[in-house]
Amino acid sequence: MSDELKDLPLAKAPDAIWARIEAELDSPKRAPARFGLALRWTLAGATVFAVAFTVWVRTRPPKAGWDVTRNDGSKGKIAVGDWLETGAASEATLTVGDIGTVRVQPNTRVRLEAAQPGEQRLKLARGDISATVTAPPRLFIVDTPASAAVDLGCAYTMHADEDGNGLLRVTLGWVSLEWAGRASLVPAGASCRTHAKIGPGTPYFDDASEALQEALKQIDFENGGEPALEVALNESRVRDTLTLWHLLSRVAPVDRQRVFQRMVELVPLPQTVSADKALQLDPETLKLWREELAWKW
Repeated sequence: MSDELKDLPLAKAPDAIWARIEAELDSPKRAPARFGLALRWTLAGATVFAVAFTVWVRTRPPKAGWDVTRNDGSKGKIAVGDWLETGAASEATLTVGDIGTVRVQPNTRVRLEAAQPGEQRLKLARGDISATVTAPPRLFIVDTPASAAVDLGCAYTMHADEDGNGLLRVTLGWVSLEWAGRASLVPAGASCRTHAKIGPGTPYFDDASEALQEALKQIDFENGGEPALEVALNESRVRDTLTLWHLLSRVAPVDRQRVFQRMVELVPLPQTVSADKALQLDPETLKLWREELAWKW
């Protein structure tokens, strides 16, 4: 203990200690012996606390974090709980453990939420990032005000505006956009909008017609109704069954049959998929159908 005490810095005793001492001094009934004993115990407690705190500070492990390289060549580290913000002319590259990188574009604000073997998590408050990750599914996650982008082994860009609305574009693999029980599966070559009060919209391939993309925007976020759904059905191609598969469980029950019918017109229903169960939105049936349709995506 003496060796530790030699190197201890001077520290202010907690206010509660001095309050107790003053109370004893001001008491007309105090007993000198009792006060002396109380004072010795109080100061001893403060010393033990100071030693314990100093040892803890010196021996605690460093906070987990990611390496940071800025576009001016400077390097550093972002720890869990820290924010990183880029200006109009600055960028930064974050090294996500040993599984990938995140490029933080200008005018972007991010916060490191977790950096541990079972979870690497970043929060995008606003701006733009591009992520490239090679890891088991669901290890890397980016939170935004409108969704959580769950990596399924991929590369993608993510945008979030000042209102929390955003856009995901996937260039490799798959991303699952999740929010309040709602999920959108987005493969390479596809995009998906997000809305701060609604969550992820319906994914669409980037080469889908502008009419289809606009119709989805109306359906997802503007109460587009019957006219927008009619456009979406008419504009859909074979690979747009990605979009229709998501719409099947999102449209009103009265419109579900129409979406189903357009899907089987574009790609005949596999023998392994039950039409009745698909229309009932049976999860296992929808998953099986999606896996069959994915060959066309």
